[in-house]
Amino acid sequence: MSYLLRNSIIAICIAVIFTIAGFSPAGAKEKEVRFVHVSWTGVTVKTELASKILESLGYEVTRNMVSVPICYKAMATNEADIFLGNWMPSMKSIANPYFEKGTVVKYVANMENAKYTLAVPEFVYEAGLKDFSDIAKYGEQLDWKIYGIEEGNDGNKIIQKMIDKNMFGLGKFELVPSSSAAMLSQVKSFVKKGKWIVFLGWAPHYMNEIIDMKYLSGSTPETFGPNNGSATVYTNIRKGFDKESPNVSKLLRNMKFPVSMMNQIMKMLYTNSDLTTMEAGLMWIKDHPEMYKKWLAGVKTLDGKPALPAFENYLDSVEL
Repeated sequence: MSYLLRNSIIAICIAVIFTIAGFSPAGAKEKEVRFVHVSWTGVTVKTELASKILESLGYEVTRNMVSVPICYKAMATNEADIFLGNWMPSMKSIANPYFEKGTVVKYVANMENAKYTLAVPEFVYEAGLKDFSDIAKYGEQLDWKIYGIEEGNDGNKIIQKMIDKNMFGLGKFELVPSSSAAMLSQVKSFVKKGKWIVFLGWAPHYMNEIIDMKYLSGSTPETFGPNNGSATVYTNIRKGFDKESPNVSKLLRNMKFPVSMMNQIMKMLYTNSDLTTMEAGLMWIKDHPEMYKKWLAGVKTLDGKPALPAFENYLDSVEL
């Protein structure tokens, strides 16, 4: 089989796979906007809110949930336009090659000060355990244990590495793996009893709303990253999308999601299992009109009218 024929067959197969997955073909019209997202609650909420806003403005929107690598492959091959869940630096090994080639654009930060690192109850923090270097000092109070989440999770692996390498003097500690829900139940039980505990925490998450907790300082590039485990989430777009769809791109630049907003939406979902992610997101912004007014500043409908009245008309029509 010739080289050109083989490559042509491969290209056709890739196109068929994306078509079956629900992706629009390349060269979509300006009114079509194609999101990709992963299954994480926060990214799903953001994607659904952006989609509903654009639909209220007259756009035709598709959303496809896929894996992180497929998100980037889809944008790079013009099978998708937008991804709102680029966590950095944790996704750098996947995303940076596309940024460097220029096929995907990092574009704009949509969430600052996300977290993924060790945490303690607030009363433990106030008693002096504020930094990774403090943990070993209070080994007796902590029963020489650090509580993680599911087996094989990257956070657990970091904790175990810290123990195995005796980083921060943690060689005597034991990692206690568990499910996320069971770990948080353990934390709440310890807090109620006034017992000390160090655990894996992250934001956004409803834990930040239901537990009085503090994140520890002291994380390093070898552990949970610099800046005390802080992360920034970016909106990524395929190359050229901002030039082809300047109005949508304006909305994307405006759409910032404070960690506190996402914590509250996740708490709504935690306390009411009947709510969908779409309903929870719309309920939150309906109660916080100042947020969507910032998002829609300078944005137009597809036919060039002000965006704000169109979206508010949509919100008024939705029963929540």
